[in-house]
Amino acid sequence: MSEIRTQVGIVGAGPAGLLLAHLLHLEGIESVVIESRSQQYVIERVRAGVLEQGTVDLLHETGLGSRLARQGMRHEGIYLAFGGVRHHVDFAHSLAAPSRSTDKTKSSPI
Repeated sequence: MSEIRTQVGIVGAGPAGLLLAHLLHLEGIESVVIESRSQQYVIERVRAGVLEQGTVDLLHETGLGSRLARQGMRHEGIYLAFGGVRHHVDFAHSLAAPSRSTDKTKSSPI
């Protein structure tokens, strides 16, 4: 076994580990990703089935969002019913504009 010297060691080539390695690379920081599975397994295995909007934004900002843009499915939110009225909660915008979840134009009677 040969010796490898690096600034940062990352255990796991899942979405978080690979994104961290990429972010470090963009800042000029060397890293090595250690993974027990084969490269083919890592590439073919679907991981991170649901991504938060901040993560999606970060992937696009760092140049990693092209496949996501082509193949990803946008979650349009959920409906919650209370008081006899159905309310749409848009996860992508609920933190940026919390009042949208109670907007009467987005509600419909059950």
